[in-house]
Amino acid sequence: MPAAGSGDAGAAAPIVEKTRRGEARGTQSFVHILALCWRRPSLLGLELLWRWSYGIPLLVVLWFAGQHIWAETAAKLEATGVFQFSLQDSMQGAVQVSDAIDVLKAPVLHIAAWLLPLSMMAWAVAAGLGRSSVLRAYRPETPRRWAAMIVLQLLRIVALFGTLVVWFVAIRWAALFALGSGAASDAGDEPNLVLYCALVIIFSLGIFAVWALLSWIFSIAPLLAVLEGRGIANSLVRSLRLGPLRSKLVEINMVMGIVKLALIVLAMVFSATPLPFEEVVHGASLYAWWAVVTVLYLVASDFFQVARVVAFVELWGLAVQVDTPSAP
Repeated sequence: MPAAGSGDAGAAAPIVEKTRRGEARGTQSFVHILALCWRRPSLLGLELLWRWSYGIPLLVVLWFAGQHIWAETAAKLEATGVFQFSLQDSMQGAVQVSDAIDVLKAPVLHIAAWLLPLSMMAWAVAAGLGRSSVLRAYRPETPRRWAAMIVLQLLRIVALFGTLVVWFVAIRWAALFALGSGAASDAGDEPNLVLYCALVIIFSLGIFAVWALLSWIFSIAPLLAVLEGRGIANSLVRSLRLGPLRSKLVEINMVMGIVKLALIVLAMVFSATPLPFEEVVHGASLYAWWAVVTVLYLVASDFFQVARVVAFVELWGLAVQVDTPSAP
């Protein structure tokens, strides 16, 4: 079998590019992997199937929960004046939002107390089974290790939830510092909205970057459990000791983080395009446009998730070939 990159001119491009020293390239190989995933739409179809099989029922449950909360708090919310919220009077608007949160806090926490753990468990099961199906579709010899996949996926969603809690605590501190008992009160001035917005942006981007750098540990551990037949704890330890493969995975994960930000920005831009024509595009047609943009965003995001899984499998396979000594 010819070495990668040394075939005929008409031969297909290698999936994983190598340097002159035989090392795998990161983002350069990712381009070929994107092309491979584009040529195999069944991988994306399986990814969409398991994700939406979980997401659509969850949205239905959230809809009914929201209707229940609305029936319980509609009159109280009307009294807060939040439905007359206006950015022209930002301070009054902040008081209205705060009063509305006080009204919603108890019923939302009551429902979240049982719905949040249940949805996290359901996600772990769906992700464990679904990710295993995608892996076997791409690499049929992959064994089924559903229990390990489900537990490791649960650890990942718990870590994500912890990250969101840290973000919320940071944003709350920013509000207290810039709008409450911090810099504004010490100086005797009005709340500093500019400082608050700046802190929100800094904390949001910083925590997002940290998650993008570290989340690959929880994303790769389930794959290692299947590909290498490791236990749960051993897979987590192994995900921290990947040798030269680690830098390639961090590189690809950072690219994925940038891609996600780009997709979010594009979705926001396309969602806002009908606004200059609100006299023509409004009501049901505007909601339909937003629904289409949301679906396209989710499909694109899932496509890159599949590409990340395939990238790891390919890079892992190359690393195994390099580590395995050739027969004499």
